[in-house]
Amino acid sequence: MALLNFRKKPTEGQANAASPELQAFLKGYSIEIMPRTAGKVEDFRDLLPEGTRVYIAHIEGTPIEDMVATAKRVKEEGFDVMPHFPARIIKDKATLADWIAQYQGEADVKQGLILAGGVAQPVGEFDSSMQLLETGLFDQAGFTNLHVAGHPEPNLDIDPKGGRANTYAALDWKQEFSKRTDAEMALATQFCFEAEPVIAWANELAERGMNLPIHIGIAGPAKLQTMIKFAIACGVGPSLKVLQKRAKDVSKLLLPHEPTEVLNDLALHKAANPDFNITQVHFFPLGGIKTIANWAIEHGGDNTAPVNATKG
Repeated sequence: MALLNFRKKPTEGQANAASPELQAFLKGYSIEIMPRTAGKVEDFRDLLPEGTRVYIAHIEGTPIEDMVATAKRVKEEGFDVMPHFPARIIKDKATLADWIAQYQGEADVKQGLILAGGVAQPVGEFDSSMQLLETGLFDQAGFTNLHVAGHPEPNLDIDPKGGRANTYAALDWKQEFSKRTDAEMALATQFCFEAEPVIAWANELAERGMNLPIHIGIAGPAKLQTMIKFAIACGVGPSLKVLQKRAKDVSKLLLPHEPTEVLNDLALHKAANPDFNITQVHFFPLGGIKTIANWAIEHGGDNTAPVNATKG
């Protein structure tokens, strides 16, 4: 199988004429929000397709009450809710059980993104997603979907000496755990800007026997300065060269960086290789929820039409 099997890329003038491959690739996309960003959206049904999975990021310092209230609101508007469970901000097993009970009592939550969290010093007894999964609380609560983090690029927080030894050891553990849980598992990745290294990484996982589906992280349209700031903060190192190349073109500095090229490349590869293990797109709305939702509406055809548009 060829690593890349792209057709001719669209020209600048064709950028908004989304290909059937891109429309298909965007079907079932998910999106990440926070309580404070959700408050800026009047009704998610004006922006999101029916059945969209909405991740709710739990940033250190955000009260659990705000997280639960946001989950309840999103659920009531008809969407699947997947809150983050960051190990390093959860004090102990009792706290985790309480969070799960609140989410389920208020919003019938049965999905979670289980991750270590970007906090240097854990507040309690947990410091990894594996420890949270080992509590057994998610299975006891009947969770149907448990997602864990994937890293298309080497992550120095996990592998301080470089390479991927620790990252792959963790993925091997999660692969084995997927055989013991009743929940469906998937990898949700950090955002990236270039298709070729992502394809190589995904193929390497498959060669290692990792068969969890991959939901690839993609940054929504945002100012270049904003994109670079988040990329540095999130440890997205190698992909920075794509942004740095763009930054050298003064004419593009004031224009938002859009995910069209990377998604077109991935979509064409997926169409040529149906068994490719990237199965869905996960959007990080760095330039705002409305901005990325409208981009998806423009490029996804019927697959990304918002609920209220289809019922109007």
